[in-house]
Amino acid sequence: MKQVLVWRLLVSTSLLMVFLFLSQGLAWAGVLGDRVAEFPHWQGKPTVQMATRELTYPQWMAGTWTVTSTLIDLAAPLAPNLTTPGFEGNRQFLNQPITFQVRFIPKSPPVPAWGAIPFGQRQVMGPREIVADRAFNGLNLATAYLGSDGVLSVTVDPHQPNRQITRLPRGRSLVSVVTGQASEFLQPDRFIATELCQQLFQGAATPYFNEVETTTVYEHFPGREQPIQADQITAIYLSPQDPNYFAAGTTPVALYRYRLVFMPLEKASPRQNGV
Repeated sequence: MKQVLVWRLLVSTSLLMVFLFLSQGLAWAGVLGDRVAEFPHWQGKPTVQMATRELTYPQWMAGTWTVTSTLIDLAAPLAPNLTTPGFEGNRQFLNQPITFQVRFIPKSPPVPAWGAIPFGQRQVMGPREIVADRAFNGLNLATAYLGSDGVLSVTVDPHQPNRQITRLPRGRSLVSVVTGQASEFLQPDRFIATELCQQLFQGAATPYFNEVETTTVYEHFPGREQPIQADQITAIYLSPQDPNYFAAGTTPVALYRYRLVFMPLEKASPRQNGV
């Protein structure tokens, strides 16, 4: 069994990566962009708003994509005193591309209490908001890392779209709840988003809590074979239940940086279509 534990929300997607252990800076304009440029010197959490709705994405992200994700850097700001379980083991994944599918879909507009939206009214409402298909994305990413036998299902709470449950073999599960989010349009073809997520791993003798930040810069290159590329950073923070919580404060105990390349599904090779 893999002796590694890293949780990741992607493309805030928020895409979920789970490794289980239990038994270059760019100059971007904007507050979130400046944060990316400061990697790995992160000393606190980003300023976010309470996550009361789903994170929305640019219209150019709509569709189903084959994503190649490559871990290009990792850091433990408080090492050797504090690290996450399996941090050193994660070095073996450096520069090892992982491929999976994700999709971003139009969000259904709310239906008025008196019935469906009249056709003429729908025409003037403008384009629908684009959101991540969290269940589809989470299942594909978890399967890419754990194999088809390593994950049973990924579901999203129908009453709380920011709450996701990943069910694993032997009665284990990972509950992820997005608690804060923020986004910026740097330019029409550059979008940056961040989400904070509280996670609870259940099924072991002792439940494991932590908090994860995922900050991603998406760049759109119209007309290219790979029209979307992204720079994604995942930060792991200790939860108040951890005995080292006060020693760590708001400094992340682990940072992971990924390079993401998006290819439209219909243009992906047969080998890339697998997860």
